[in-house]
Amino acid sequence: MNKINYNKVMEDIIKKLDENGEKPRLLLQVCCGPCSTQVIERLRDHFDMDLYFYNPMIYPREELDKRAENLKKVAEKSHFEGKVIIPANDMKDFYEVSQKRKDDKEFGEACYDCYKLRLAETARLAKEKSYDYFTTSLSISPYKNAQWLNEIGEELEKEYGVKYLFADFKKRDGYKKSIELSKEYGIYRQEYCGCIFSKKEMEENNC
Repeated sequence: MNKINYNKVMEDIIKKLDENGEKPRLLLQVCCGPCSTQVIERLRDHFDMDLYFYNPMIYPREELDKRAENLKKVAEKSHFEGKVIIPANDMKDFYEVSQKRKDDKEFGEACYDCYKLRLAETARLAKEKSYDYFTTSLSISPYKNAQWLNEIGEELEKEYGVKYLFADFKKRDGYKKSIELSKEYGIYRQEYCGCIFSKKEMEENNC
């Protein structure tokens, strides 16, 4: 089975939109400021885009607030013109996934469920607010499984009736450029994915 080049799929979608003179509405789920930097630059000319900071697993609360504030800083520094939507991010939403994650490691099945949790909520809001597309910035990280993300997105597109923008933002030096932009904007870059379990694993590895 041939591996799908999701970056090429995205570029073909964008090319067709541009040729047709379309600029559809896109809801972009963002996990943090640093990961959003290059993704905003890749998409801003092609979509009427809003950012959705839905991350109910981030621990502790101070870390969640810090990442939210740095996302706002990215929006300001990059002159982003869309909305930055920051919901309550209730950790209760993460409870079911956390029961699996406590006995799992990063990149395991629980991470798949965590991706799906965030993307499903994004798809739900995209449908509610009549966006044309939804997607996530998660694939810019070399530590995130782009194949999983796009499979989940495709499944949710069918469920919610909102188009999923296939992507692998780490391509074309996306991750490298996100680091460069983070330095330029002077924003905080976190050392762990977000949940209490990834935090503990990071601390153990740094011992």
